[in-house]
Amino acid sequence: MAEPSLRPHVHWAQRHRELFLRVDLSDVRNPDITITDNVLHFRAQGHGAKGDNIYEFEIEFLEPVEPKPVCRMTQRQLNITVQKKESNWWERLTKQEKRPLFLAPDFDRWLDESDAEMELKEKEEEKINKMKIESRVPKDPFKHLKKGYLIMYNLVQFLGFSWIFVNMTVRLFILGKGNMEIHLFSKVIGFLCLTDSFYDTFHTISDMMYFCQTLALMEIMNSLIGLVRSPLIPSVVQVFGRNFVLFVILGTLEEMQSKPVVFFIFYFWSITELFRYPYYMLSCIGIEWKPLTWLRYTVWIPLYPLGGLAEAVCIVQSIPIFSETGKFSLGLPNPLNVTIQFPFVLQIYLIALFLGVFVNFRHLYKQRKQHLGPKKRKMK
Repeated sequence: MAEPSLRPHVHWAQRHRELFLRVDLSDVRNPDITITDNVLHFRAQGHGAKGDNIYEFEIEFLEPVEPKPVCRMTQRQLNITVQKKESNWWERLTKQEKRPLFLAPDFDRWLDESDAEMELKEKEEEKINKMKIESRVPKDPFKHLKKGYLIMYNLVQFLGFSWIFVNMTVRLFILGKGNMEIHLFSKVIGFLCLTDSFYDTFHTISDMMYFCQTLALMEIMNSLIGLVRSPLIPSVVQVFGRNFVLFVILGTLEEMQSKPVVFFIFYFWSITELFRYPYYMLSCIGIEWKPLTWLRYTVWIPLYPLGGLAEAVCIVQSIPIFSETGKFSLGLPNPLNVTIQFPFVLQIYLIALFLGVFVNFRHLYKQRKQHLGPKKRKMK
């Protein structure tokens, strides 16, 4: 004769619309749970009253149920939720009047019919109150238009900075390879020649960089009108800081446009934006890609200080040129007869630059902790 199958202890409770079954098995493996002809079939391997074995049971329900149970496993038990086809209160769980020995009430979830009706009524009232609150909140008729604008803005900026990054990377490898073949005898000389090959970076990339950084002014406007939740000050610091270097320093001094530092400024800016804009674009449609989130809140750690350092080098290199040409220096009329030297303004700006880097670094660090920091566990 075949040995009788082992049955686990099963506890049950009900509501008007669903049934709850709690199977006392720990470390459950390979569960097979189906409902056929209103009979629930259970078979799984786990640790129960008879040790680690295969346990199985069948329950023929008193009334019709939906054929798709929902299962949730924990380390200590397995929970099964079964939906009733009709919302009513059952006098018992099984079709047979005599309760199976392995089945017992789940007193942790047990409710009488009156208590269950009260719970159901409270849930319905809560749902109605929620709908009333939502109906009071005015709907934004321009919601989809705003979302479409933000998607297009981030997409255009992503494509622009992608063009800059790819163009500069291709030029770096092509020009770098040629120079290194010529100067194989000296890595130092090869590097110097490589930097000399960056002289036309501004003339090749500037038009697209002008476009992207002019368009970036919209980020300040978006923050001002509340279209995005990003704080205003970090946006102002980054946009105006970059535009000052691009339009005032590089755009007005031809002597600066052939400096190798231009390459590094543009390269650091473009790499950072390659991850920032697609992250915001996907956020507009409710999509979060974890690798992109990690990159967006990580790559800035080395790139942001390097970009700030490159901007500072650019300003330091421009000071002698502004001193020689006297460009942007302002002479006040008599009786003051004082001239405000633009190089002095640049020296003051250098201090503001490093303060701005600190402000944005602190802001981005807080954002990184918020998005990538350890999640707090809810206390039960």
